Parts: sequence; structure tokens; C-alpha cells
Amino acid sequence: MPFETVEVPAIRPYPVVVGPGLDLGGIVSDTIEPGPCAIFTDSMVGPLHAARVQGALEGAGWTVLGTIEVPSGESSKSIEAYADALGRLARLGLTREGTIFALGGGVVGDLGGFVAGTYLRGVDLVMLPTSFLAMVDSAVGGKVGIDLPEGKNLVGAFVRPRLVAADLDWLATLPEREISNGLAETIKMGLLSGADFFDDLGLIGAARAGDLDALLTLVLDSVSFKAMVVAEDELEGGLRAILNYGHTVGHALEAAADYNLQHGQAVAVGMLVAASLSRERFDRDLTDVHEDLLDAAGLPHRVPGVPLERALLAMGRDKKRSAADGSAWHRFVLLEEIGKPVRNVPVSGEEVSEAIGARVE
Repeated sequence: MPFETVEVPAIRPYPVVVGPGLDLGGIVSDTIEPGPCAIFTDSMVGPLHAARVQGALEGAGWTVLGTIEVPSGESSKSIEAYADALGRLARLGLTREGTIFALGGGVVGDLGGFVAGTYLRGVDLVMLPTSFLAMVDSAVGGKVGIDLPEGKNLVGAFVRPRLVAADLDWLATLPEREISNGLAETIKMGLLSGADFFDDLGLIGAARAGDLDALLTLVLDSVSFKAMVVAEDELEGGLRAILNYGHTVGHALEAAADYNLQHGQAVAVGMLVAASLSRERFDRDLTDVHEDLLDAAGLPHRVPGVPLERALLAMGRDKKRSAADGSAWHRFVLLEEIGKPVRNVPVSGEEVSEAIGARVE
């Protein structure tokens, strides 16, 4: 199966290369002149893939100064882990001509990307997403950052990678639940896009079973849709906000669960909350459509063990919150219809509390 390339037409464009069995050294070196570099990964992915990536890079003329490995999981997106990674890069001697290869899922991409954007005021970044979630979403678009105890992604920046290379063979090492997590983002974008992308969500079952054609189609659909949105609004001043569908509540649920809730599960429930709010606003009930897609993806309709009060408190710290008429309101992305998102919809605290309360146990 040949690889496919999607160009992200950002202020500084970059390619996203997708396919099985990628010639990583050749693809990277076609975009960036080989030089000194460091591999940034985590304790789950590093033992599986770092040695092969290092060999591919060195075979193409790169000098790999070392591998920085952080503990796997959301807890590594912390100020402490960020500071430690900067110090380790300095001790490796990476210069401004160097490149960081972020090899892993969303946490590695977020943390490694933020490190790349700020170390020595910025070095080149190559995203090597190994999770389905990172391939369809977080590795594309240039948003990187870390969490605070008060909330998710409250510290960050826009850092464009030079290249994203997604080898579908890496997905074979993942448990099925990780594919399900990524499918939450694919469902989100299919609902926002409508048309052929929405129709392709019928491939969810095949993708969960590891079918490469289905995985390739859904990754390309997701990357192409996100690239279109980013091209129009790279710095999230308008249209790009639609990509927050399901995330306003999803991020709050993650924070309320002390990040012990998987991102895809949180977003799945967040989308159902948004569907409930959309029904009240637009008199169009898409809840069954959401639930059928989430069932196909193996994603939940509710999350246990997350106190409603903690979720509401986390929402109060959310970046998308605003104030109006002296009372707390939240800005939501809602769906008027499949393929017709509406952004910046004001929703009262009372409406939010009722909708979330129906989805937490």
C-alpha cells in the first residue's frame, strides 16, 4: 500500500505523510537536511519503536544525540516534566540547528512540541504519532502545551512541525481501546464535516479490527478536514473553534477525574452533552446518531466516579468560558445539523449542570 500525503496549508506549510511501512529516514530527509537531533518519547513507546527510528535516522545521515524518555500518561504534561526535558536537552548539547522527533501519542506530541517551540527559542519539530488519536488529531494543527492542576492545556503555544509522518504499522502494537480513543476525534470531525467524511464513519468497525484500508481512509479524512480548518484559522480566532466540539465538557471531565479518564472517553461523553444542548437550542435531536457511532467505536455514554461539582469547577477555569450579564456562561460549539456546527453558543451554568449531570455516575 503506497503512502499518501496531505499538505497542511498553514502560514508555514508542512506535509502529513500517512501509510504503512514508511521509509522514515528518506521521508524526513526529503523535507529537512540531516543534522543533529534528539528523539522525545515515553516509557511505553520508547522500548517498542525508538531503536528502529534511531536506526532509520542514522541510516539517512542524522546524528542522534540521545533519546529523552518520560513516563507514559497525562501526568507527564506537567511543568516539572517540561523543565526536566529542557535540562536533558541542554545536557545532550542540542543546538539551534537541531531537530526534535516527537515519537508517541498525544502527550508526547504536546510536551515534546512545547519543548521544541521554546528550547533555544525554537528548534525544528517532526511529529511521529504512534497512536490513532495523535494521527487523526493532536499531531496536526500545531497546538502544543502542558497541563496545570487547575485544568488541561492551560499553558501552551502554536508550534508548527516541519513534518508529520504517521506509520500505520505502529498501530498494530496498540490495544483496541486506544483505537477507540482516537475514533472519538474522528467521529467528532465527521459530525462537523458531514458529507463523504460522515459517510466514511461506517468504516469504524473495520478500523477497530485493524483493517489498514479503513484506518488509512479515516486518518486521511481527519487530517484533510483539520488541515482545511487550520488553513482558514490557524491561530484559533474563529472557525477553528469548531474543533472544540465535545471538548468543553470533555476537558473538564478529565480534570475532574485527575486525568485518570481517557481522552476519547471524556470527549465521547462531552459530545453527548453537546448533543443534548443542541437539541434544546435547535430542536434537532442527534443523540441517537451520536450514541450509535460511539457504540460502534466502543466508547461510553456515561463516565462513572466523576463528581459533578468537580467537573463544573473545572469548567469554570476553562479557556472558553466568558461572562455575560453578571452571571457565568460558557461558550459551546453545538450542532444545528450534521455538517452544520455553530460556535460561540452561550449556555448557562444551569443548563450545563443539568446536561452533565445526566452523563456522570
